[in-house]
Amino acid sequence: MNRLVFPLAAALALAAIASPAAAGTVTGKVTYDDKVPSLRPLDMNADPACAAKHSSPVTAEVLVLGAGNALANVFVEVKNPPAGAAPKGRVEIDQNGCMYKPHVTAVGAGQELLFKNSDGILHNVHGLPEVNREFNVGMPATLKEKGQVLAKPEPMFKVKCDVHPWMNAWVAVVSHPYFCITGADGKFTIANLPAGTYQVEAWHERLGTQTGSVTVAADGSQTLDFSFKVPAK
Repeated sequence: MNRLVFPLAAALALAAIASPAAAGTVTGKVTYDDKVPSLRPLDMNADPACAAKHSSPVTAEVLVLGAGNALANVFVEVKNPPAGAAPKGRVEIDQNGCMYKPHVTAVGAGQELLFKNSDGILHNVHGLPEVNREFNVGMPATLKEKGQVLAKPEPMFKVKCDVHPWMNAWVAVVSHPYFCITGADGKFTIANLPAGTYQVEAWHERLGTQTGSVTVAADGSQTLDFSFKVPAK
């Protein structure tokens, strides 16, 4: 009897260690702590089809703030991640209202990045990676979606539209699942981290990067906040 009980107990213990419930979580909030600039509306009049899609002025997404100056479009990533498979499936970026939605995203190495054209007009998707191969794809009104696969991990790179110069987005290629992108509330959560000390980086397209250190315990939650200012010239 004992010979059967011991392996079962050991298996249950190992399962508990490996389960997400035994892993820790890092949560936080990213805010903007500086003078809020007045952003000029985007001039879409060069393409009347784009201008007609908006009933009110649209500003560039270089600084998107929520309540209390919560900062959106910040890519938060564990820089010394534990072993973990890159995301699977596909990630979508839509061309809608002559804007890329979302403005900032991340895709796993080898994961499909699908560009959609909800506008029904001519767009051009021009990706500017440096580690992976550059891509430049025309998307006429009849082409509703086009996929790209980026095989190698790479920091944030720019995607632009050569037809509409105000259109741009940012994409990172990751090799692990330990990242998050803030929304209008500025909050992020990175879950399922084994116990350990991690370096966490927050990236913003105009405000640069910040790095913080956090020690996570199994079944524990740690808080790490970031506050950005305009970089000194």
